Amino acid sequence: MHRTALTLFLLSASSALAEVPCGGGFADFKSAMKSEAIARGHDPAAADSFFAALRQDPSVLKRDRAQGFFQQPFVEFSRKLISANRIENGRANLAKHRETFDRIQRDYGVSPGVLLAFWALETDYGAVQGDFNTANALITLSHDCRRPELFQPQVYAALELYERGEFDPATTTGAWAGEIGMVQMLPKDILENGVDGDGDGKVSLKTSPQDALLSGAAMLTALGWRPNEPWLQEVTVPADLDWSQSGLTHRRPAEEWARLGVMPREGRLAGDLPAALVLPQGRNGPAFLAYPNFDVYFEWNQSFVYVLTAAYFATRLEGAQVYDAGNPDPALSGDQIKALQTRLAARGHDVGGVDGILGARSRAAVQLEQQRLGLPADAWPTLELLGAL
Repeated sequence: MHRTALTLFLLSASSALAEVPCGGGFADFKSAMKSEAIARGHDPAAADSFFAALRQDPSVLKRDRAQGFFQQPFVEFSRKLISANRIENGRANLAKHRETFDRIQRDYGVSPGVLLAFWALETDYGAVQGDFNTANALITLSHDCRRPELFQPQVYAALELYERGEFDPATTTGAWAGEIGMVQMLPKDILENGVDGDGDGKVSLKTSPQDALLSGAAMLTALGWRPNEPWLQEVTVPADLDWSQSGLTHRRPAEEWARLGVMPREGRLAGDLPAALVLPQGRNGPAFLAYPNFDVYFEWNQSFVYVLTAAYFATRLEGAQVYDAGNPDPALSGDQIKALQTRLAARGHDVGGVDGILGARSRAAVQLEQQRLGLPADAWPTLELLGAL
């Protein structure tokens, strides 16, 4: 359900071959894509048939431009996405598919909560997988000049699936940005990481939980998941901590954080594993230690607030308590974040675009400016900072 709104930030490896110039007439662009596909070795007859079915879909571009969902701060965002019903259904699905989750743990070292959280947030455990024509979505986003390097390789991957008899450009549907199935995977990811989990000879991500979950585990592994290691842990922090050491760019062994007074709310810290102190809403809000596996989430999706929500939700599904929301300073509005990003960019910071979304690059720039101005450098922007800039 949420993957369709979240794919704006999705990463995928771009092709090493030629990229077709975006924009211009759609018919000419489609013809150029077909010629490039044939140059890449695809069967000309299959390419003719595949591309003949493709149409531009303006509703995809409309969804692509809708970004307000990501302007919410972590506490508000996570409370909307993590419901008691989703937790209950997650635990029921864990029990129902225990054999599959045990297999994933054994073969990939991916903990059950991780995939349960993705399954929940992407499609509500398979209930809402999207009804956009996948091929039309991919060609539309490939023609658009915002991220053609991401989507053009996906068109060729869909063509390869079509040649294998595993994709129908007329009937295959999914999310607005081209992902398919219960955990929402793009065609290239399906080619590279699709697993026939139920042994029926097919990779059926829309109808087989076993195929979808094992494919998701294979994809996480390919993205760098470290087997049987933690990913996120809620902690408490002392009031006199050096806040400039927080953030994803500052890492130290968990045991060193402990010596600085950072303590787990539950369990034990992960010894000598490197960890970053994540304060999504500053020093007065929730606090987490992010371990190396947390970085893999950004390979699945680049939205900071989504990544943290998915990682935290995974811990909840495995029994963690509700985080301590604290009493953070009020969040800036989307327009205020845009004003902040404009001022940060004017000072030479790379904020990743003026989009009103407080992503990782904007946070890093905020922290640097807080240090320069003598403010608590916790990477959480306030009206005081905005005024000072």
